[in-house]
Amino acid sequence: AEVGEVADISGVDVLTHPALGGAAHGFLGRRGGVSEGLLAGLNVGWSSEDDPAATAENRRRATDAVLPGGRLVCAYQIHSPDVVTVTEPWPESDRPKADALVTRQPGVVLGILTADCAPVLLHDAKAGVIGAAHAGWKGAFGGVTDNTIAAMEALGARRADIAAVVGPCIAQKSYEVDAAFEDRFLAADPANARFFRAGKAGHAWFDLEGYVAARLHAAGVGTVAMLGEDTYSQPDRFYSFRRATHRGEPDYGREISLIALR
Repeated sequence: AEVGEVADISGVDVLTHPALGGAAHGFLGRRGGVSEGLLAGLNVGWSSEDDPAATAENRRRATDAVLPGGRLVCAYQIHSPDVVTVTEPWPESDRPKADALVTRQPGVVLGILTADCAPVLLHDAKAGVIGAAHAGWKGAFGGVTDNTIAAMEALGARRADIAAVVGPCIAQKSYEVDAAFEDRFLAADPANARFFRAGKAGHAWFDLEGYVAARLHAAGVGTVAMLGEDTYSQPDRFYSFRRATHRGEPDYGREISLIALR
């Protein structure tokens, strides 16, 4: 795993990676926001039981930390392999159901929300095309990154010229799954066994980050990197759905990952 640089911009942590240096980008955590209580920090999820005014302010802060004045565009994420090509921003109330976005429009900030799933940011600097994907296990297994790459190609990108970085997500040490989960991956490809480590009877530990990176490599992406940041085990830095569930908490926040062409 390659570790990105951390910048503190107005209290907002922005994780970046040199592979995406040609684009304005950042993998953001929970620090620097205005939400309070259980969701304290930079919660950007509308579906949380948070003050909408706080969520809106957090989204503004996040966007300005990556590209001041940029126009944030997000999808209504449903754990699908579906991709939308962005030609102009849409109203937040009318966002399409999808789990990846691509564009070649400068000033449009593509945003992906996560809380253990893997955010993937992609950039072809030669073609001037960017992408952002929400890769939970279901979307990753279903091909969301493959479809994102194809959508970028339709805008003029070349796989060999694309750089992709997998951001903060639940790490293998924190991601216990049952036998049925593992069997699904092994049935698709026996080589997927390398992403599972044996656990207690009937269970295993799944490497989501490694699996997503491998899918990117297999698709022919020229540069693939991983930040190696575990959302589950760092409660002061990241929101985590699984951690909140294990703690019996009634709600959880979402962090955001952003990329834009200047």
